[in-house]
Amino acid sequence: MVETSLFGTITSLKRKFWEDLQPTPGRLNSSLRIVLATIITLILMLTWRMPSIYIGMYFIFLVGRDSPTISFRTGLISLLTVAIAIAVELGVVILSDNDPMARVLSVAIVTFVAGVLVASTNFPTLGSTWGLIFCTVIGNWEKHAPADSLVKGSLWLLATLSVAVGSAVLVEYLFGDRDPAKKLEAQRKIRYQALERMFTVYAQSGTPEERSAAVLPVSRLAIAGTNGMLELYNKIAERDLDAGTLPPGTRLRLTMLSQILDVSAAFGLQNTEEDSPELRRRCAIIAEQCRELIPVSIPKIESRLQFMPENCVTLLDRVEAALHALLTMPTDAAQLGNKELVAMPVRKAPFFIPGAVGRSDTIAFGLKISLCATLCYVVYNAVDWPGISTAVITVIVTGLSSSGAIKQRLFFRLLGSIFGGLILGLGAISLLFPHMDSITSLVILIGFVAFISAWTAGGPRFNYVGLQMAFSFYLVAFEDFSAPTELAPARDRLIGILVALLVMWFVFDQIWPVRTVTVMRQGLAGVLKTIASFLRLIEPRPDQKDLLEQADALRDQVGKTVVALRSMNDSVDYEFGVDRERHVRTSEMILRTSLTAGTLFWNQFAVLYSEEDKDFLTEPDLIEMRRRLAEYIDGLAEGVVKKTVPVTVPANAFLAPAILNDPRYGEYSRNTIARFEELQAFALILSHEV
Repeated sequence: MVETSLFGTITSLKRKFWEDLQPTPGRLNSSLRIVLATIITLILMLTWRMPSIYIGMYFIFLVGRDSPTISFRTGLISLLTVAIAIAVELGVVILSDNDPMARVLSVAIVTFVAGVLVASTNFPTLGSTWGLIFCTVIGNWEKHAPADSLVKGSLWLLATLSVAVGSAVLVEYLFGDRDPAKKLEAQRKIRYQALERMFTVYAQSGTPEERSAAVLPVSRLAIAGTNGMLELYNKIAERDLDAGTLPPGTRLRLTMLSQILDVSAAFGLQNTEEDSPELRRRCAIIAEQCRELIPVSIPKIESRLQFMPENCVTLLDRVEAALHALLTMPTDAAQLGNKELVAMPVRKAPFFIPGAVGRSDTIAFGLKISLCATLCYVVYNAVDWPGISTAVITVIVTGLSSSGAIKQRLFFRLLGSIFGGLILGLGAISLLFPHMDSITSLVILIGFVAFISAWTAGGPRFNYVGLQMAFSFYLVAFEDFSAPTELAPARDRLIGILVALLVMWFVFDQIWPVRTVTVMRQGLAGVLKTIASFLRLIEPRPDQKDLLEQADALRDQVGKTVVALRSMNDSVDYEFGVDRERHVRTSEMILRTSLTAGTLFWNQFAVLYSEEDKDFLTEPDLIEMRRRLAEYIDGLAEGVVKKTVPVTVPANAFLAPAILNDPRYGEYSRNTIARFEELQAFALILSHEV
């Protein structure tokens, strides 16, 4: 039985990995841009004989490609972070007179701060970049080389990364997308058209062959995920572009659409022969809803939906539930294309996530990362084996906040290291480098590796494997300016990775475990608390600008958390144990609850930007309704974490029947109460899950 289960898991991973490599919109263009930036960087670094080439080449993959503006901003911030890391390194060495104990303590402190930054800011890459660079340069002082050469090496590292970032930014400015709004509109239309065709075939009792043909496009689009669409969304936000006729809350809508595609593809692949009048009727309704969503408009078809969260058992139930969540978003056509509602620029987001710095789970995460990095640093120096220093790097680049995600990223790190370091790296050293006598052959080889790494990194599920393929290959292939002639460095680096995997498994999974569903519960509770804070926020005040700034910060946090919950939902597959199936079921329920919470938030948020609805902010009965809702939603948030049964509240506890039936405020009030009742139902189900 165990062997059968293991074989099935391996087969499933192979199938998913192959699906992940299939072409998706924009993937080829992005991969070719990375290859071009890599080749330019390689030629410049070899010409100027710059050290630490492997880090510079890897940084090309880390520069944001959502837009040229984002590339420039992330590149500049990364270089500033690197400069701070080098300044801290030199400060530690100078102030402590290069004391070994001071170096060990500095690793512990810096990695702790890096972990806190990853967990508590809206720019987590800054923390990981700072920790990665600091641990790399401070480790050089263990080599007993002259201080002058070590200081120059640190400064050369900054120059190396500047060349890499400059090349990547230049390529993005030359070849980046120019009209992302139209591309995003086209992508969402393609997805709704595929859904409409598939469910129409089911509604018309199509043959198994017709159903399979209709499911295939939906399956491919589901595999593509939201990465490409979110990149287009970020381009619109960062460059403050015309949003066309995109609807309010586009980021949340993209997450919902991707969820509909995932569940629809699963339904289609598992139901190629089932047929009944009820199935045809339900599929016809879904097809009609998707058909109405194809144009860039927001149909008002809420009244046709009958939805009970506790009845979502089958895949078709879940399709209807996901559509229900999408269709209950704001439906004011006058707000289409409003840039303030479609996409919020990153510059409006606060650096620190409100309330995240002092949370116990943030501190715990920083301590765990610090413990792992310090243990690896002490071990490789204690055994005097500098070749396994990759252990510390592995800790920094694989650290996440839950055991399921840790296992996923460690597995991907190992997989990428095998492909990039052992197969490609050792293969190139032993078979190709001895016969290469020109820079042309080197450029062709590096371009090939960069392309397959970039292509893999463009996938929705296994993208981290592509990053590690590139990093591991560069680590093995670029020891200095000459072709490597020994296999021992590759062996040592792989052993360092294995040491880190062992240490992180022991700390994160045995000493201090945090399951993925636990983190998801905390994330969902955070969304609910954010909604409660927002409901208390929208009251009459003289400074409308301050209100909008605070509301935008909360809106950004809701959107990012829902996207993160969907990502963590995929990580639950890497949890193991007797309760694995219950964990998977709970994660699905948490995700669906978060989508419903998102619709409740956006039904409230849209009122702020509607000039015609300003009286909704001053009506005393509505203010009292929002105040009471905030109290109950705070209770739901606490119950989600503690798994306590919520106290159900009837609609008349919030508003008098006169307001619910009022021609001006009735629709807003009924929609608000309906979304809250759905949240209550979901919270009741979650109270009985793990």
